[in-house]
Amino acid sequence: MSSQSAVGAQVVTHKWVIPRLSLMMFLEFFVWGAWYVTLGVVMGKYGLSALIGDAYSTGPIASILSPFVLGMLVDRFFASQKVLGVLHLVGAALLWWLPGMFESGQSGLLWIIFAYMLCYMPTIALSNNVAFHSLANSEKGFPVVRAFGTIGWIVAGLIVGTSGLSDSTGIFTLAAIASVVLGIYSFTLPNTPAPDRGKPLSMRDLLCADAFALLKQRHFMVFIICATLISIPLAAYYAYAAPFISAVGFENVSGVMALGQMSELLFMLLIPFFFRRLGIKMMLLIGMLSWFLRYAMFALGITEETRWMIYIGIILHGVCYDFFFVIGFIYTDKVAGNKVKGQAQSLLVLFTYGLGMLIGSQISGAVFNRSVTAKGAEGLLQWQQFWWMPAIAAVVISAIFFFTFNYKEAEQNGK
Repeated sequence: MSSQSAVGAQVVTHKWVIPRLSLMMFLEFFVWGAWYVTLGVVMGKYGLSALIGDAYSTGPIASILSPFVLGMLVDRFFASQKVLGVLHLVGAALLWWLPGMFESGQSGLLWIIFAYMLCYMPTIALSNNVAFHSLANSEKGFPVVRAFGTIGWIVAGLIVGTSGLSDSTGIFTLAAIASVVLGIYSFTLPNTPAPDRGKPLSMRDLLCADAFALLKQRHFMVFIICATLISIPLAAYYAYAAPFISAVGFENVSGVMALGQMSELLFMLLIPFFFRRLGIKMMLLIGMLSWFLRYAMFALGITEETRWMIYIGIILHGVCYDFFFVIGFIYTDKVAGNKVKGQAQSLLVLFTYGLGMLIGSQISGAVFNRSVTAKGAEGLLQWQQFWWMPAIAAVVISAIFFFTFNYKEAEQNGK
């Protein structure tokens, strides 16, 4: 009888953990989506277009400096949900400060954005860690939970777009309020303790050698290399899609960009269906090839007659993000041992959102400042040339991945 009660209690707990984690993901990506999409538009309004590439480089640098070390800390010392709460509360204060920095000029602006990203970027891996720890079946449960992150991004975009905040510093105030709510809520999330709490800290821990040891597996090494490379052309989308859409003539930039998140939501829910039929390699490959198709749509959609292609490019975001990054997180969780799951998720964030997007932000920023210098019809032709470069890069990286990645799911699951 006691066993049956225990089983019953476990079922109830599992039923409630999905909505709790879903609200966490909703707020996590609402905070980011509220300001990140139209940051370039706001900077353009305040005469800071030349700094857009640098602003979008702060996140990648933060991803290199902070989340990997924090992954070690939550594997060894602190519960993930508590660290998540503290970081969002500190981040809320920095977001609240940003509007005044824009009004007073650019002095120190990039440093505040950088300080905020030091707080925010680790929370991506932390929220994943809380979710994977609490879910009985990550392949089925995580896409559902992560779908609410997409809903959060969509809702944030729609609020920003319909309220006319796309080019306003009010986006930071909105994000700050949501960050406070998430910071407080995080302390109520399911406990995600440090698996190696109490063990002495060694130099191996400080160097995060256990996570790097995963790279000895050839398939994981290939995945990390290709994930880093594909994040280089990815950076061009995050930094310049909104300014491009504005230049083409769309007025509700945030609302148009939200179409991509609506697509992301649809494909997120379809992940379990495709996962069983396609497997990890094919889903990752389709995601990478979708980046090529998206940029090609942008390049070809600069005329009135082909403007519909831009909509397709935006809607492809669902396949681009879900099939590569969400599947990448699930794959990483499968490869990592229980003791280094936090470090492993942070490792992926470090190489993608960190190293790859840092290189990509700097390259795309330099190319943009040098090549997109005109307005009107001439400017659109320059935008066309701009988008062909990440398109070509994406298709080359996809080919490298196809011929070198060899992951046997059955063997891994049997270990």
